[in-house]
Amino acid sequence: MSLGNTLKSSIGAKVLMAVTGILLILFVIGHMLGNLQVFLGPEKLNSYAQTLQDLGPLLWVIRIGLLAILLLHIYAAITVVKMSKAARPVDYQQRKDLATSFAARTMLVSGLLLVVFIVFHILHFTVGAIDLAGSTGFETEDGHKDVYSMVVVGFQHMPTTAIYILGMLILCLHLSHGVSSLMQTLGFRNASNASTIDKVGPAFGVFIFVGNVSMPLAAITGIIS
Repeated sequence: MSLGNTLKSSIGAKVLMAVTGILLILFVIGHMLGNLQVFLGPEKLNSYAQTLQDLGPLLWVIRIGLLAILLLHIYAAITVVKMSKAARPVDYQQRKDLATSFAARTMLVSGLLLVVFIVFHILHFTVGAIDLAGSTGFETEDGHKDVYSMVVVGFQHMPTTAIYILGMLILCLHLSHGVSSLMQTLGFRNASNASTIDKVGPAFGVFIFVGNVSMPLAAITGIIS
């Protein structure tokens, strides 16, 4: 069977969704850890941001690569949903207990909402086309972007913070089922460890939510300023 036909099959689409999901999860972790440097002060966060900018063309290669991974993930998800609907009323008995949560039933919806949030995030902090709080345009004394001030001022704006917290809720809802689901797809879940594996996703979702939401909450409460 050719690679194209494999990816169009149910198993192939699920594996593609799992592999691209892992790559996106790694990015989410890295992105969060990088941003959490806001708690280390302006110099640390601005230095981190400048290091990324100094990558030059390589940064755009990484961004395009991430976009390609995201598009493949969406393609695989849509393929799996279509095949699942076409196969009804017959379904896989083994995954019935995995697919009964609210997070599982809303995976496609939460995924599409995440795409909307990602576009907003890029237009806000990366491009600066959306500036609800007047948070873009800050520069350090040496003429580089003052990302620290952008983050603090941006998150001191309640509507902006509300959007980000909502976005994180959607992200972590998606992750809470996605992580457990990909572990089943890759063969890590079985009858003996099912209850443990099913807890990994929600726990990871909470971890990401707490980490990402700590930043806007710190700005709102004045912990960082």
